[in-house]
Amino acid sequence: MEMLAVPAFVLDKERRVIIWNRACERLTGVAAEEVLGTRDHWQSFYQEARPTLADLVVQDRGDELDSLYPQVAKSCHVAGQLGAESWCDMPRFGQRRYLAVDAIPILGEHGRLEAVVQTLRDITDEKAAQVALEQLATLDGLTGLANRRCFDNTLGAEWSRALRQQQPLSLLMVDVDNFKAYNDANGHLGGDECLKRIAIAVSSEMRANDLVARYGGEEFAVILPNQSLKGAAIVAERIRCRVERLKVPNGRGDNEHVTVSIGAATAIASSDTSACQLVATADAALYRAKHMGRNRISLPATEADIIASARADSHSAINAG
Repeated sequence: MEMLAVPAFVLDKERRVIIWNRACERLTGVAAEEVLGTRDHWQSFYQEARPTLADLVVQDRGDELDSLYPQVAKSCHVAGQLGAESWCDMPRFGQRRYLAVDAIPILGEHGRLEAVVQTLRDITDEKAAQVALEQLATLDGLTGLANRRCFDNTLGAEWSRALRQQQPLSLLMVDVDNFKAYNDANGHLGGDECLKRIAIAVSSEMRANDLVARYGGEEFAVILPNQSLKGAAIVAERIRCRVERLKVPNGRGDNEHVTVSIGAATAIASSDTSACQLVATADAALYRAKHMGRNRISLPATEADIIASARADSHSAINAG
């Protein structure tokens, strides 16, 4: 055990450390003499007291594996053996590491438990690479916003939460006006730069739990959890004004600038409705904004009186800022 290249320690049936090999010393920064004969091994991995996998095996608490190690946990094919992956605090070094851990029981005469060996592998770099790939899979490469896949997943999750909590869920569909003409006049690089500036403008109006996504082409979508229709209209008007204040020339005249049209919708989730209906309602409102002349916000037809109030509230907040 001492010469193993794999970090490992051994607990006896009283959960006392009887082996703490050199590789484990290097991984944790904790010398064997500090933990041998004690039950303090957890302090090498966590800031607060919690059982290691070896403790669970000794105490026959394998049924707690999923709750204690929610990332990746498994009961192995060997009876009593447990495996998991999790972030560990590593207090001695002051930086978290992602460890893959296996705890293997050692049985003596008549199958009685005599000790448990826990082995550890530091796979922090692999985890970081995995997280980076997951981010690439959910981010739009041009704007850095969430992509359509992330939007769809988030909208489904927020709809389920709104259904459980009976809270409103609002959605904005934001479209850059006359973008094809802008792209033709300024080239794809100019169009890309325009979209990036608008993405920043839209994102700047968001709360921490809101989501802005590039829905496709020159269209953006904004998920506003627990936001009323009036609140959504205020956010929409702020976005419209902020894009207008960018004064990005649209090439159609000296005083002509890039603008956006926005459709807003709100729903109280129920078993009789779906997130798709919310998207359709916001899309229809966006179409009306385009049809009415662009550079404006539009709400569901029966709620048009909210726009004037939202515009006044939005302008008051902008002037106060």
